[in-house]
Amino acid sequence: MMGRRQKPQLITTAERSPEQELRSRERRYVAMMLLRGLCVIVAAVLVTAKVPLLWLWLSLLVAGALVLPWAAVLLANDRGPRPEHLLRNKLQSRRQPQQSHPDPAHALSDREHAEPKEPKVIDG
Repeated sequence: MMGRRQKPQLITTAERSPEQELRSRERRYVAMMLLRGLCVIVAAVLVTAKVPLLWLWLSLLVAGALVLPWAAVLLANDRGPRPEHLLRNKLQSRRQPQQSHPDPAHALSDREHAEPKEPKVIDG
C-alpha cells in the first residue's frame, strides 16, 4: 500500500554555510547598488526631458542615490538572525499567551496573579 510521504525531519539546527551567507549578502549589495545606478540614470534623463515637478523627482532620486549605498553597506555587513531568534520572533508576533507552568502544583491562576484576595467577612 502506498501511503503519503512524510516531510523530512529536521535533524540539525546548523546555520547556513559561510559561503552561502556571503553569497546572499553579495547579491543583496549588488541589487541595491544597481538600484542606485538606476536612480542616477533616471535623474539624468529627467533633467534633459524637463518633466513637470522636476524638483520633486530629483530630490527623491538624489535621496535614493545617497541613502542606498549606506544601506547597502550596512546590510551587506549584517548577518541574518540566528534560527533560535527567528522562532522566538514568530511566536512573539502571534502574541500567543505563554504556556502554562510545567508543574501544575506551582502554577497560579490568573486571578491569583492579578490581585490578592481579601478575607471574606461573614456576619452571623
